[in-house]
Amino acid sequence: MATIQQLQQHIRASIQDVYPEPEAGSITQLVLEHMLHKDRLQLSLAQQELVAPAQEAQAEQVIKRLQAQEPVQYVLGTAHFYGLDLDVDERVLIPRPETEELVHLALKEHEGRDNLHVLDICTGSGCIPLALAANLYQAKVYGLEVSEGALAVARANAAKYNLPVTWLHADIFEPVSGINPNSLDIITSNPPYVLEEEKLQMRENVLQYEPHLALFVPDQDPLKYYRRIAEVAFELLREGGKLYFEINERYGQEVKELLLAVRFRQAQVVSDLFGKDRMVRAVR
Repeated sequence: MATIQQLQQHIRASIQDVYPEPEAGSITQLVLEHMLHKDRLQLSLAQQELVAPAQEAQAEQVIKRLQAQEPVQYVLGTAHFYGLDLDVDERVLIPRPETEELVHLALKEHEGRDNLHVLDICTGSGCIPLALAANLYQAKVYGLEVSEGALAVARANAAKYNLPVTWLHADIFEPVSGINPNSLDIITSNPPYVLEEEKLQMRENVLQYEPHLALFVPDQDPLKYYRRIAEVAFELLREGGKLYFEINERYGQEVKELLLAVRFRQAQVVSDLFGKDRMVRAVR
């Protein structure tokens, strides 16, 4: 039987051809924490503990999937997002840290307010509405998604944390039913925004495994979702309500101008922690 230290070294060495350092080390850490049910400190203190044969066998299966460039979040079936450990699989995008920044911005601008009415559009795993529901007091939260598979994942995540989100299975390019006009305080959306031409710059593990429906927009119409969502948001938000978009960094100014053209005010491009144009927020 191997020790935890030996298993750690084995996993790390086995995936370095696919994930160079320091990424290989970070992935190995995630795998061991998940598989052995220990946090970083517990693992560091238990380096000489023996690993059960069943866990060694499980590690070999994980290594095979990682060597095939399957994202570690899909391999483990979970992704961390704004204090929540969400179930994820190939029906949904893996939640990203920049989307946590979108959630944080919306929460910061509504601190101390309760009974808010919130809609997330293109909700995927449910990460945005679930994080908002977990951190807003007595909010009425909706999540809208066209993919039945993605909604099944979102519902499972809501049940896991007993968060009361109302899920709407709908195409945003059709009329939205179930929400009254001028009734919402917040609308958030991380819609598809990667251009088809940008596939060449994307990592193979994203292209192979993550759902293209949630990623890509046509090169000739990169703002198609923003245009439609802005129209819906202007109808559904109450006066003073706020719209928050995650964006392709190439189109910050264009999204801002689009919102101003629809008669939103105080439209603003917001940078992420790396200084990239990543969000646009505006007021109805």
